Amino acid sequence: MQNLWNDNEASNYKDDLALRVYTSRLLGQEPALVLHGGGNTSVKSTAINIFGESEELLYVKGSGWDLATIETAGFAPVKLSILKQLAKLQKLSDLDMVQTQRSAMINPSAPNPSVEAILHAIIPFKYVDHTHADAVVTITNTANGIERIQQLYGKRVLIIPYVMPGFVLAKQVYTMIQDIDWSQLEGMILLNHGVFTFADDAKTSYTNMLKLVTEAEDYLQTAIPTDNSTPVEIDLLKLAKLRKAVSTVRGCAVVTKLNTEAASFSQRQDVASIATRGPLTPDHVIRTKRIPLLVNDNIEDYVTQYNEYFARNTDGQLTCLNPAPCWAVWPSVGAVNFGRSYKEAGIIADITEHTIHAIAMAETLGGWQALSESDIFAVEYWELEQAKLNKSGSVLQGKIALVTGAASGIGKACVEVLHAQGAAVVAVDMNPAITEQFNQADILGMVCDITVAEDIQNAVDTAVRQFGGLDILISNAGTFPPSLKIADMESTTWDASMAINLTSHQRLLTACSPYLAVGIDAAVVMIASKNVPAPGPGAAAYSVAKAGQTQLARIAALELGSTGVRVNVLHPNAVFDTGIWTEEVLSKRAAHYGVTVEEYKTNNILQTEVTSKDVANLACTMVGPIFAKTTGAQIPIDGGNERVI
Repeated sequence: MQNLWNDNEASNYKDDLALRVYTSRLLGQEPALVLHGGGNTSVKSTAINIFGESEELLYVKGSGWDLATIETAGFAPVKLSILKQLAKLQKLSDLDMVQTQRSAMINPSAPNPSVEAILHAIIPFKYVDHTHADAVVTITNTANGIERIQQLYGKRVLIIPYVMPGFVLAKQVYTMIQDIDWSQLEGMILLNHGVFTFADDAKTSYTNMLKLVTEAEDYLQTAIPTDNSTPVEIDLLKLAKLRKAVSTVRGCAVVTKLNTEAASFSQRQDVASIATRGPLTPDHVIRTKRIPLLVNDNIEDYVTQYNEYFARNTDGQLTCLNPAPCWAVWPSVGAVNFGRSYKEAGIIADITEHTIHAIAMAETLGGWQALSESDIFAVEYWELEQAKLNKSGSVLQGKIALVTGAASGIGKACVEVLHAQGAAVVAVDMNPAITEQFNQADILGMVCDITVAEDIQNAVDTAVRQFGGLDILISNAGTFPPSLKIADMESTTWDASMAINLTSHQRLLTACSPYLAVGIDAAVVMIASKNVPAPGPGAAAYSVAKAGQTQLARIAALELGSTGVRVNVLHPNAVFDTGIWTEEVLSKRAAHYGVTVEEYKTNNILQTEVTSKDVANLACTMVGPIFAKTTGAQIPIDGGNERVI
């Protein structure tokens, strides 16, 4: 553990809560201590109420906040006396605990206090820190974990046997600390759960946390596994089929995150046994479920086993959750993580990566031993935890899209609309700027020359490897060659237009088809042109290529329909907010027709301007549920063109 405390920086925080935010963030930025909302911190302080009276408060991390990024608004201010009174009760339901804690808050707009608020309150120190430190939990998750913790820390820590978090845990600790000498303690170890440290100053509590965890890490040095894995070629179609199967069971599209760093773990002979004993800490179960799928097993068997697990543990009053796996061990390859978004898949990947490492170390200490099935079930079906994840997604949530010609105009707008509607997107263009334009976890910008078959295949393979499959193809890339009559046309002009405006679309469709066939409600939109139904003189190279692209789409609709893939065509016209339509070009064209620029841009029946965003909105609607029963269609988006009509 690296000590990140800085005296100069800490001196800038003049009040208790500001300093609490500072040290909370120090803890939160270390993933070996807390992951994605895990852990909680608090500070006891005073405030003057509306009557001018001084009140003792516990500022405790609020539900939904992450220690790595928490702000003062993320701490719930609760009356300390009420929390201490709650600890004296013999029984307290979850609902009553939440309601009472909320009623004791002095700021009704603050988040719900942590479920560990009562426990923080009864620890008689100003600052309290709680983490789920990997090293400590790994040691406790072994057959003789208690003895190892006693050997490591002696009487410097209070060892708390595992019980359900919340009031039950607070009550158990309350009972244990009645006659305790706090001056002898550096912290508390919650078996299978985590670590508490405390002090009357923030620095000491933080330093004690690092000290205890570092000792555990040092203890595990001899248990760090070696990587004996051998590289394995990834079967991308198998990955796409796995995603399809999980999405089908879950009833919605999921994105995957592949972890090939776990190859060594997946290549172990005993992986089927050690990977299915339970999670690192019980709170992980709401993200990962109790056990993963083994990729070579039948997913129907996993579903059956999950339903049986539910039946064994339910009290008859619960509703079974979705039985789809949240992650899978892919023997020889690594681990695959599934999420409704790439962010969620990434969170699960972080958790499973830490879990895999912990399991491997625990095996060298005599064997990985997670909590019992019933204990894990209790947290998985704990309504206080389930409420954190009860969120709906956007229209295209979990979908995976590939867009060509994505650096500008219609393609760029399509990427932005797809992403806004929840899709993960691979955006390709021959312009190198694409990698800077789209450079985030769920939008991957790639340089690709769509006239080169190898570039196309690399882009498609990258999409599948990065996100797990392919559901949406917006085949948009194209070029508008110089206006030439047929009699004056050189072969290079014709050939270049055919290569970009027609042949590239065929090659792209060929490369995508195997993955679209196992996609989720897969759909293709070809961006063609008004020139298909209404060609004009001087545009033979462009019009013929676009007509060929349209015919290609019609045949693709016939051929791919049996696999559930929809293929439709858009015919835009006069979309002027693209790179080729500069102010100078627009002015010249308007002058040629004797009209203003605005009149030129709205020269259609509806007298409206058609923008790239308009085309993108329609394209993204066509790949969504509204057009679920439509294929082989050609739809103009031109404001109404007399020649087309």
